[in-house]
Amino acid sequence: MLKVTWLGHACFLLADGRQTIVIDPFLTGNPAAPVSVGQLSVDAILVTHGHSDHLGDAVPLAIRCNAPIIAPFELAKFCERQGAPVHPMHIGAALTLD
Repeated sequence: MLKVTWLGHACFLLADGRQTIVIDPFLTGNPAAPVSVGQLSVDAILVTHGHSDHLGDAVPLAIRCNAPIIAPFELAKFCERQGAPVHPMHIGAALTLD
C-alpha cells in the first residue's frame, strides 16, 4: 500500500515498502518540515520546477542517496552540473521505474 506523507509546503514523501520517492524536497529553511534532509533516504526525487521552495534540497539529497532527480529538462541539466544524478523529462514524456 502506498503511504503519502506531507513534509511541509509542497513536499511529499511516497513510500510503498519497496521504494521511496520525494516530491519537491524543500526541507532546509521550511518551518513546517518535520524532518531534515539528512533524515531522508530516497530512491528518486521528483522536482516540478526550479523555484527554491520546490528544488530545495534536491541536489544534496540526490548526491547522498545516489537517487536520480527527475525534472524538466533544463532543471535536470542544472542539477546534473552540480553533480546530481538526473533523468531529464519533457512535457508529455513518460518514465517507468521499478
